[in-house]
Amino acid sequence: MPKLLIAGLFAALAGLAAMTGAALAQNEQFFPALVYRSGAYAPNGIPFANGYADYLKLVNQRDGGINGVKITTEECETGYATDRGVECYERLKGKGPTGAALFVPLSTGITYALMDKAPADKIPLLTSGYGRSESADGNVVRWAFPILGTYWDAGAIQIEYLAKELGGWDKLKGKKIAHVYHDSPYGKEPIPVLQALAKTHGFEVELLPVTHPGVEQKATWLQIRQNKPDFVLLWGWGVMNSTALKEAAAVAYPREKMLGVWWAGAEADTVPAEDAAKGYKALALNPTGSNFPVHADVFKHLYDKNIGVADKKDVGSVLYNRGMINALFAVEAVRVAQGRFGNKPLTGEQVRWGLENLDLPADKLAKLGFEGLLRPVKVTCQNHAGTSQARVHQWDGKAWKFVSDWIPSDQKVVRPMVEAAAKKYATDKNLATDGCKQS
Repeated sequence: MPKLLIAGLFAALAGLAAMTGAALAQNEQFFPALVYRSGAYAPNGIPFANGYADYLKLVNQRDGGINGVKITTEECETGYATDRGVECYERLKGKGPTGAALFVPLSTGITYALMDKAPADKIPLLTSGYGRSESADGNVVRWAFPILGTYWDAGAIQIEYLAKELGGWDKLKGKKIAHVYHDSPYGKEPIPVLQALAKTHGFEVELLPVTHPGVEQKATWLQIRQNKPDFVLLWGWGVMNSTALKEAAAVAYPREKMLGVWWAGAEADTVPAEDAAKGYKALALNPTGSNFPVHADVFKHLYDKNIGVADKKDVGSVLYNRGMINALFAVEAVRVAQGRFGNKPLTGEQVRWGLENLDLPADKLAKLGFEGLLRPVKVTCQNHAGTSQARVHQWDGKAWKFVSDWIPSDQKVVRPMVEAAAKKYATDKNLATDGCKQS
């Protein structure tokens, strides 16, 4: 065969490959991942990031993507720093054929910083269990989705649990509750609901901020030893939580009287504290364990093929499972939106519609392998949080064990606060207050 003909054939094949690759790239949905695998918050950030990444990879490996649309993703290290989170957002928002599907900030500070950017860029924020509490009101805050609950929900659930433990709401009167919190938007978020409930039920809230990253707490716990609060609410993250448990033990404060939020109740919080953690309680949005059907798929399609992201023994930890749940919300929001806009890569605006119409009843969760791992959840335009409830689990020295049934947040208390705060937010930002009617 003449050399010229051979060269032409190779050129044609190369061109065909390039065209095929370009066509495949146009059939991809891009999910950016803001992570922190380094720094003071890495012990908590890593398992969440691994669970999120593994589930996206599972959908590609097991299902061939979302209705034939392959998922692509790219991680950007934030170190939990707000400025780095914004830089990552700006760098990743335009990637993929249709731009970013959504962002999962995993930081209330970063969420605050993106609240103005996301609507302008028409990219939703999935802030499951955190962020600004007024974002539960979709009439005003159209682009943020605190699915499973806000921090006002969490604070209300904590106080309700304590009331039940005491034997009724009237038993809270005269009690002292210390709020030991990360001195950041995250730790400050529940203060309004705690103060509102204190005023209604006659207990006292003592506010004890802890400076980032939370390794210096001796003065805080000496104050607790002196003031002798009846309970301590722990709202830490990363090393702050294990440090708090050690300091509590040092001043002989009973860990059984400590109740963490759902971001202060993972293995990364208790294992480093060793015996000092025994008896400690925290809210839980999901259980620990790798014996759910979705984990069998993760092991079969990823870890048996040596393509899993985590160390296999860490699959099923509290935050790994929560990372998977967040990825599930993201994937299913795209799937719901595809039902309206077609089985193709979608824009952030289209994915926002999918989040507002996300409905995961029990039978669908069972089909997806999440039965027992996640409660049914239904999001609406008016309620971006869906059903807000949590259980309490307790560290027995080796594992987390549930010690309560599901406790729903009292919407008679929380929802009016959310709507009032949303109206103020609308005034401050010059936003409509009837967005659901306009959509």
